[in-house]
Amino acid sequence: MTSQEDRILFESHSHTPLCKHADGDPTEYAAVAESRGLKGLHVTCHNPLPGGFSAAVRMAESEFDTYIDLVAQTTDQWKGRVDVRLGLEADYVEGFEAYLEKQLASADFHFVLGSVHPQIGEFRDRYWQDDLVEVQRIYFDLLAKSAETGLFDSLAHPDLIKNFTSEAWDPVSMLDVIRPALDRIAKTGVAMELNTSGVNKRISEMNPFPEMLREMHDRKIPVTLGADAHTPSRVADGYETAMELLKTVGYTEVNFFLGRQRQTVAIDDALGSLVCVDDALCN
Repeated sequence: MTSQEDRILFESHSHTPLCKHADGDPTEYAAVAESRGLKGLHVTCHNPLPGGFSAAVRMAESEFDTYIDLVAQTTDQWKGRVDVRLGLEADYVEGFEAYLEKQLASADFHFVLGSVHPQIGEFRDRYWQDDLVEVQRIYFDLLAKSAETGLFDSLAHPDLIKNFTSEAWDPVSMLDVIRPALDRIAKTGVAMELNTSGVNKRISEMNPFPEMLREMHDRKIPVTLGADAHTPSRVADGYETAMELLKTVGYTEVNFFLGRQRQTVAIDDALGSLVCVDDALCN
């Protein structure tokens, strides 16, 4: 196991049972983070939204303080071993910007992921149509709008739409839509996530797909790394593969946030700091 001094990387995307579709308390996630040689763990459960908005897949407003206390307890428990930080995965919903701004100001968050979730009923009620390519265009426009709010540090799983419109997904032609969206995002300075959980979805590849990653690199958009862990065993899952992918499209650095400020580490250093658990990837 790497020493505490040698650890430099965070798991930047993990959940709790409060979102109603994850298993394991944060202390179990922290234990896996320690075993993988990570310096820290951001707990980023799905934020509550008003009026019961998509209530089946997020904590209730009445559970928000419980969430903050749960993370604080885990931070204290793992002090000196794993740096557990309070984060949030916050949905971008047009019209909820003021609500979200107030929510994010109500606690000492270290990292805020912005998400557009096209699978929830409220998105489908508002935006879905028979023309799935148009739905994809709407999704990428909303992704850019989310960055332009200035509310988020990084944008989660930024081509998630492909898994819910796979029958109409043509990544080559969709780049004509994605490039202008990335131009808008690049102007904001907001980071974007490479989410390793994409390999377990309908289109089995990390989010975003390699060509989109390359376009992000061309625009100097910083990248954060997240396994989107909904079970403790998935903490840092696929990190080695993800960082090798980043290198193939030109990235030399990866990022995480502390106190909402971006921290940058060299990919080669980050790779060297991990404890390998997959013999096929171990040198």
